[in-house]
Amino acid sequence: MTDFETTHDTFTIHKTYDCAPSRLFAAFSDPSLKKEWFAESPAYEALEYDLDFKPGGKEVLTAKMLPSTPVAGAVLRWTSEYGAIEPDARIVFHQNVEMNDRCISCAVITLEFLPTQSGCDLKLTHQAVFFEGSDGPEVRKMGWEALLTSLESTTVGS
Repeated sequence: MTDFETTHDTFTIHKTYDCAPSRLFAAFSDPSLKKEWFAESPAYEALEYDLDFKPGGKEVLTAKMLPSTPVAGAVLRWTSEYGAIEPDARIVFHQNVEMNDRCISCAVITLEFLPTQSGCDLKLTHQAVFFEGSDGPEVRKMGWEALLTSLESTTVGS
C-alpha cells in the first residue's frame, strides 16, 4: 500500500513594478509576453506551451528540468484553467502540477493588480494542497518569487 501525504499551505507574495497595471496585466494575458518570462527559463527546457486567456480558457506548460535543478531530467506539466478575469485588476486560476505524469499539487492562485502613484503592486495569493513527491510550499514560493523577478527584468522593466 502507498503512503499518501497531503500538505495544505497558503502564501502571499507582494511585488512592486514600475509600470501601469494595464502593462503588468498584459504580461499575464498576452501569450507572447507570458511565454517570455514563464515558459522560457534557465531551469528547464520548454517542450510545449499554450495560453488561451479567457474565463474557462487553459494554459499548459510542459518542460524537462535541467541538470542545475533538484529534479534534473523530470518532466513537469503545469495545467491551469482561468476562473475569473477582471482586466487590469484581477486574475484567478486553478493549477495542477504533474511530475512524470503524476499529480503533485493542486492550487488556486489569485493575482491582484493594485495601482500606485508610481506603478503597480502585484499581490499573488497561492492556496494549495501538495501531495507525496511534490516540491512543497517553500520551494513553490521560491519558484513564484523567481518567476516574478524574471517578469520584472524581461517584460516589465524596473
